[in-house]
Amino acid sequence: MIKRLSRHPLVLSGVGTLLAGYLKLVYHTNRFRIAPEGVHATTEEHLPVIVAMWHGQHFMVPFAKPAHWPAKVMISRSADGEVNAIAAQKFGLGLIRASGGRNARQIKKRGGMKGFIEALRSLKEGYSIAMTADVPKGPSRQSGVGIVQLAKHSGRPILPVAVATSRSKELDTWDRASINLPFGRGGIAVGDLIWVPEDASDDTLETYRVQVEEGLNEATRQAYELVGRTDG
Repeated sequence: MIKRLSRHPLVLSGVGTLLAGYLKLVYHTNRFRIAPEGVHATTEEHLPVIVAMWHGQHFMVPFAKPAHWPAKVMISRSADGEVNAIAAQKFGLGLIRASGGRNARQIKKRGGMKGFIEALRSLKEGYSIAMTADVPKGPSRQSGVGIVQLAKHSGRPILPVAVATSRSKELDTWDRASINLPFGRGGIAVGDLIWVPEDASDDTLETYRVQVEEGLNEATRQAYELVGRTDG
């Protein structure tokens, strides 16, 4: 009964709204720096982009986007995903409800192929797409190949992004989730664009998958460095 109640649409809507309000509080009570300086102007020349982020480090990423960039975020169809989706809408982001998996059965169940097609269409229409690079419940901070496939077939570059705050609560979860706290300093780090050729072979895709992984890890390191931490 409690489980059913926790998944009721009204409950999920309320929690999502509270989450959005809390994240806005965190953003407005932290002094944020972005690195490298001028990165938004440089990136704007290559829009739309595919924004890559890690699970558990994604909560503050919407604040890394300039308000005038049209964007959609790919979010799972789970109950937790519903809460995140409601919060994302409060930030003016469009939604693609899907997530990846480690086999064909998981991908189908989670709407991965439908989401992939919708993401391709949205990129063609000029929307940037934000998505977690790692597959749900997989190895922490290990990029899947899905985001690389999207870059290959869309012709759009991948942009690694990480956000950290000087004060946070680290959870003992599979994704090493970090709950950012108010009243401190914030850092937004943006990595180099990763372009995947449309004729890239399966073997070559692995090389780009590793590049995404390394780019996100480096962005995460830089974000934590901006706020004086080394534990990211």
